[in-house]
Amino acid sequence: MAGKIIWDIRQFLNLRIFKTKSGVLITLRILSLIISVLALSAIIYYYGYEKTRRSLLIYSSILHLSFTFYLLKYLIRLFYDFKPLKFLKDNWLEGVIMLLILLEGIGLVIFKIDLVNLLFRLFGLSEFTMLSSLFVQLYFLLIVGMEAGKASQKLSGINITPQRLLALSFLLLIAFGSFMLSLPEMTRGGRISFINALFTAASASCVTGLTVVDTATFFTLKGKVLIMLLIQLGGLNILSFATLFATFYRTSASIRYKSLIKDFLSTEKISDSRMLLKEIFIFSLVFETIGTIALYFTWDPGPGHSIHERMFYALFHSISAFNNAGFALFTENMYQGVIRYAFGYHIVLAILIFLGGIGFMNINNTGSYLKEKIILKHKWARLNTGTRLAMVTSLILILAGMALVLSSEWNRTLDGYSVAGKFVAAFFQSVTTRTAGFNTIDTSRLALPVITGFILLMFIGASPGSTGGGIKTTTFALIVKSAIATIRGEEHVVIWKRTVPFSTIDRAYSIALFTLSIIFISTLALSFTDPDQNFASLLFEEVSAISTVGLSLGITAKLSVAGKAILIISMFIGRIGTLTMALILIKKVKSTGFRYSRANIVVG
Repeated sequence: MAGKIIWDIRQFLNLRIFKTKSGVLITLRILSLIISVLALSAIIYYYGYEKTRRSLLIYSSILHLSFTFYLLKYLIRLFYDFKPLKFLKDNWLEGVIMLLILLEGIGLVIFKIDLVNLLFRLFGLSEFTMLSSLFVQLYFLLIVGMEAGKASQKLSGINITPQRLLALSFLLLIAFGSFMLSLPEMTRGGRISFINALFTAASASCVTGLTVVDTATFFTLKGKVLIMLLIQLGGLNILSFATLFATFYRTSASIRYKSLIKDFLSTEKISDSRMLLKEIFIFSLVFETIGTIALYFTWDPGPGHSIHERMFYALFHSISAFNNAGFALFTENMYQGVIRYAFGYHIVLAILIFLGGIGFMNINNTGSYLKEKIILKHKWARLNTGTRLAMVTSLILILAGMALVLSSEWNRTLDGYSVAGKFVAAFFQSVTTRTAGFNTIDTSRLALPVITGFILLMFIGASPGSTGGGIKTTTFALIVKSAIATIRGEEHVVIWKRTVPFSTIDRAYSIALFTLSIIFISTLALSFTDPDQNFASLLFEEVSAISTVGLSLGITAKLSVAGKAILIISMFIGRIGTLTMALILIKKVKSTGFRYSRANIVVG
């Protein structure tokens, strides 16, 4: 009886509020955008400019206003929803956050107690004021992320290709990073120039690692944290973050939206995209956390460095390594005297670089293979052909690069290392050259054969689906295999008793051709903008930029404004992919269902 009465009351309310529902929800969306921009501006001001008593008061008032608005918005949406229980279930995470906000508000208004500050005091944290402020800001950013997740579902209605959307997301991230790095509190001793701020933001967002200013001394702690966040957002792709939040709203995602996620993640099935996305974030979080702990315990900077500073160094370098960025908090990168001989530190970095550069799909497939082979004892378990090819090619390239460094630099740049140290340094440099851009040897003194070999390694780059750049290991392997098959007169390209489709071979050749074309054009342009630099250095710099590696022969900061602009464009193209850039610029043919008569053309 009581249930029927509640049902009748709910139906009565639904009929009464139906006419106003659309207008109220539209108004809430508009207000949400205004409040979000206002609150984000307050947080930006909080970190970017010197704080005064008045500015802190305004900042606090804006954040409290935004929290109040989001709580009211949630309650209004709940009231207007025809199925409130289903609404609570579908928006459970947002509901938990709003409940915490409500409890915090009740504590402040009624009991005059700041629950966040009280929580940090209970844990005995002396710097609770700063930590609680950071906690509140992260709290707010989580809400904004959820709002972005809901808004990202509208992408399915926008007539824009996934390639253009991907490029746009990186352009916005670079623009935001440039603006933030230009703020007074981000640098020491004055502001950074526009071109250097843009270059640094592009290098971090595109996980490259080329630098025009000394990251260790030029930026404040806030600036370094911003660079670290740009690396994380750029490495995992900022659109993936919006998509992750959108996964909490499962029922409202359309098939077209799910297809869009599938295109971003390069999965074969639409149903795989959501699970794979979550696995990617779990992989990243686990590896970066383990990497941070390992780096913390493998290097002791000695007296003068606090635990917090040591932990930040470990966290920064773990994120930089796993995302194949190559940024370091030492003036001379890993060649700095205090870290040069910390071989345990280098080995941990190399492992993180390899894991980040091998590709999430390959890690996932390897994990599934090991589970089936070792735990489930399935004799028929096999590695995916693509994963096997990426692994084998990567190992061959690592050994080849290591042999090249040892043979050419044994008594040159490796002079002063122990025998074991020389092998570790050669191994580290071989791993980092293809993807990351860290250096434990003086790259400005490298012999020409090593420079040439490094250019090839950078050009090949990491594996597909990773944070690294280059044409990718599988692309290189397929081109070599295809060339051998052509010479031998074979009609098909076969790898481990698997036939590779000609469409895949064509794609591999296209990627290599487009990348080589951009390298040639950009290096030619650099020779005009910076004629005082030798050609080998310019070529090395361009290949490092287009492959998002970050190694340099020491000329990056010396380049002209035009030269830096060329490298920025190259880093951007290298991050989104040369083939993606070509698809953006060239209109795709809608129909290929016809064929002209054959033409016999002599080649070779």
